Amino acid sequence: MASPAAAAGTAKGWFAWVGPKGAPFFIENPPDGRCLTMSQESQGAHNATALPATVYPQKECKGTPLRLDPGRHAPRNASFASVKFGSH
Repeated sequence: MASPAAAAGTAKGWFAWVGPKGAPFFIENPPDGRCLTMSQESQGAHNATALPATVYPQKECKGTPLRLDPGRHAPRNASFASVKFGSH
């Protein structure tokens, strides 16, 4: 049986990061399995969803990935250009 998060196609919870000039950003219940490309400078990813998040240094989920399990965060100065949720 699929979990409610998987059935809904979302990573239940929130994903936060720091944008230009240190401004905080977050998204709630991001889509599972879809690559999200950031529109501006992004760093310090924090995964507070129920699924793993993978951040990539290049747009369109390219480059060497960094996996963040639920509740984990990347170093504050670690930049990323795209993210994908779930165990892809």
